[in-house]
Amino acid sequence: MRTPVVLPPYSNKGKRMQVRRRLKQTAPLKDRLTMRANDVRAQAAKLEPGPEQETMLKRAQLADTAAHIDDWVNSPGLQPPK
Repeated sequence: MRTPVVLPPYSNKGKRMQVRRRLKQTAPLKDRLTMRANDVRAQAAKLEPGPEQETMLKRAQLADTAAHIDDWVNSPGLQPPK
């Protein structure tokens, strides 16, 4: 899902700086959130009813909510003024 992008180290007055790993996302945010929600629901289905299962289901619900918010933010109705 993610492709690593490695940048060469740069120096500041001869000192070697630590390289920051950058990852380029290959799947859209909505798809990643939906996959995460489905994975968490599958894990929750394997658990016995209780607090752990409730926590997992809450995480799945939060991922679904985030996917809906992403849809809303990226909708064509929300264009900046020209």
